[in-house]
Amino acid sequence: MNEQARLKEKAALASILVSAALTAGKLAAGLASGSLALLSEAANNLADVATTILTYLAIKVASKPADDVHQFGHGKVEALAALVETGFLFAMATYILVEALKRLASHDVSIEPGLAAFGILVVSIVVDLLRWRSLARIAKATKSDALAADALHFSSDIVSSGLALLGLVAARYGYPQGDALAALGVAGFIAVAGYSIGRRTVDTLLDAAPKGLAGQIEAVARGVPGVIDVEALRLRPAGGEILGDMTIKVARTLPLEKLAAIKASLAEAIGASFPDVTLTITTQPTVLDDETVVERVLLAAARRHLQVHHFTIQDIGGRTSVSFDVELDGHMPHARAHEIASQLEQDVRQELGADIEVETHIEPLELRQLEGHDAPRPIRTEIAGALRSYLPTEGAIRDVHDVRVRDTPAGLVVNYHCRVDPSLSVEAVHAQVDALERRIRASYKEIARIVGHAEPAQP
Repeated sequence: MNEQARLKEKAALASILVSAALTAGKLAAGLASGSLALLSEAANNLADVATTILTYLAIKVASKPADDVHQFGHGKVEALAALVETGFLFAMATYILVEALKRLASHDVSIEPGLAAFGILVVSIVVDLLRWRSLARIAKATKSDALAADALHFSSDIVSSGLALLGLVAARYGYPQGDALAALGVAGFIAVAGYSIGRRTVDTLLDAAPKGLAGQIEAVARGVPGVIDVEALRLRPAGGEILGDMTIKVARTLPLEKLAAIKASLAEAIGASFPDVTLTITTQPTVLDDETVVERVLLAAARRHLQVHHFTIQDIGGRTSVSFDVELDGHMPHARAHEIASQLEQDVRQELGADIEVETHIEPLELRQLEGHDAPRPIRTEIAGALRSYLPTEGAIRDVHDVRVRDTPAGLVVNYHCRVDPSLSVEAVHAQVDALERRIRASYKEIARIVGHAEPAQP
């Protein structure tokens, strides 16, 4: 059991003991004096005993963790207990109202209030004042519907005890009907308290979202980078928590890792602003107006888990032509590879429009992990020397270094680094690196793959 649950149980148990003591005192004083207002107060406190016992039991059940049957926890048990308390209050208010009207219609009313009657009411007002403030503070701290209902109930008890006290004063000074009028006031305040508790409880049981909270959460969500908009948000109270689900709009071109990061950032932002709110967040992919042709083709390829590159986009007399390379397993039968490429072309047409011209070039993709080892030193030295010797006198590439040559079943795999003018474009550097690699592969047929990594030259 957590600290909040223990605090709620202690508060409810203390409230039971206090209500029982006040009930006994008021009942004895009411019977001795014949005061209906005081007997009404005794009945009020007797209902307090019943409802606070119910509150105590409800709090114990509500503190249980979620299970297979109650997957959102047991928090609403507190609201159910508060609803039962509302029924007690209305029943008691009706009974007191009927008895008060009977006394007002009767002329044989004898009331002899003594010091004990006045004393128990004064003590009751002081105790209920302390109890109301304590329970209201604990209910607010623990978000307890049941304790909040008790606190509201006891705040009305202060007023009803005050009315009963005025009724006794009126009877003491020769106006016995004042006691019945005070009882009417007590019944009215009990009914008002019951209505307040009942309205709040019904809202909880009917999953009424706290007023204004949805707008505040949406404002926080829209401030999280990556969230385009909030599509839907539903909230409902569950004991001391607010549970719900939220659907946010995000760019459909984002990878799964980025989507997960956006959801985590959103949950963190909401948790920081509203610690009692727990949301299940889902994403809705959204088409953005600024998506490029390349992004849309990449999205179509990603749906089929295909790698594409080397795009060429043309405008042919108002008609768009798109071509790109698609990488497929080099050991796959060509008929199957062609089928996959054709399916991708169809997906791209659906994405960009039926009048789009789409052409794919199938490139072999080596999916196996090659076993390799460093080539003999003479070969490594020879290839490194060739790379450096093939550099143009005045070109973008210079300072070839970190040359590695590995011997694999597919042939030699060469990796090297070089430095280039940092002001050159990617296209210009790629052309220079490609030219160098073509010369090397022309001279060394045994090279299966050569990868050059260009680094910006330091000024």
